[in-house]
Amino acid sequence: MTTAPGAKCSLATPEGARCSNFADPATGLNLCEQHLLAAYDHVAAGVGVTDLLPTACAACGSRLGVRYPSGWLCAICEWRLGDIRDSGTSPVRVDVVYYVRYRDTVKIGTSANPRARLAQLHYDELVAFERGNRHREHLRHLQFATHRIPHSEWFTNHPELDAHISLLQAGVDDPWDQYALWLSQAIALQG
Repeated sequence: MTTAPGAKCSLATPEGARCSNFADPATGLNLCEQHLLAAYDHVAAGVGVTDLLPTACAACGSRLGVRYPSGWLCAICEWRLGDIRDSGTSPVRVDVVYYVRYRDTVKIGTSANPRARLAQLHYDELVAFERGNRHREHLRHLQFATHRIPHSEWFTNHPELDAHISLLQAGVDDPWDQYALWLSQAIALQG
């Protein structure tokens, strides 16, 4: 769809007359800039606008947020800006199974504090997180046992493991953002 240069806006004013402004030909929508902005504001009210948070998120520390008419949410963990954790709540624990790649091997381990744990390891890339504790880790070790490097938590690359990791990565741009969301959800569940 294109808008001819010099075409008028196709919307009517509240009085019923046709808008006298020129349509923006770059959009192909036959709307003037004023009506394009009004339509944008209407859509943005429903879906939110991503922008810098006025202050860092109290749950995950991110500065990226989504602004809605009702307020701000953290774009990473969805914590509501201004909500404060109760001082009487205990620190949250989110156990994860982590998958790190080093050359042509993958380590499958678990931790309730993945930042500290991964700081101790030598690896090329954090490829995924999965919610779970030692039981889930043990199940993954059994699942991929035929490719396990003896007496270790390291596995050689193979199609089944790659397929599993791809499932964990689906819809996740950054495993750390996913972990931040899980932490925020755990904090919210504390009340």
